[in-house]
Amino acid sequence: MKTALITGASRGLGRALARTLARDGWNLVVDARDAAALSAVAAETGATAIPGDVADPAHRAALARAAGSGLDLLVNNASTLGPTPMPRLASLPAGALADTFATNVLAPLALIQAVLPGLRERRGAILNITSDAAVEGYETWGGYGASKAALEQLSNVLAAEEPDVAVWWADPGEMNTAMLRAAGEDADAAPPPEEAAAALHRLVSGRLPSGRYRAADLAAAP
Repeated sequence: MKTALITGASRGLGRALARTLARDGWNLVVDARDAAALSAVAAETGATAIPGDVADPAHRAALARAAGSGLDLLVNNASTLGPTPMPRLASLPAGALADTFATNVLAPLALIQAVLPGLRERRGAILNITSDAAVEGYETWGGYGASKAALEQLSNVLAAEEPDVAVWWADPGEMNTAMLRAAGEDADAAPPPEEAAAALHRLVSGRLPSGRYRAADLAAAP
């Protein structure tokens, strides 16, 4: 049985990916800050739930211990928008940007470092969830977008450095999630995260080459 570690799995895309992999028979370790919501996902999917904040080194260590040496897939999905309402760069506090990078960039890298030996041994995979905000100039999305751009470049270099591990960085597109709603967007008009999860599952099931992917392109591919 294959094992996946999914961060930010209590709702949205993380929960949808957990459900998708559970239906495929995967063993799951899941994390999120909302312990009650995470517990519900664990009850549904049979996952091992470890609530906490990925920015906390002790929590990351607990996740790595739970995954053990038999990890086949790491999904870095947990992220933060930063301050909301989302400010323009002219008024974005440096401390808030540092906190955003701590969650969206430093935590994923630290978690990768913690589990990479096992992933190398099992020729596993890493899926880093990014955003179109990493490559587009959306007003007020500067802090979040900069953090996702950094995560994309880390992924790009990691793919070059780790040829035995599949490294994917993927833009799921707009989804009907609490995060999109918190950003002030019309989340109700966006598709459900289950659509993006099904598209991203093609990366895992097909073990596509390392690289950047868009869920919309994966869904449209024959």
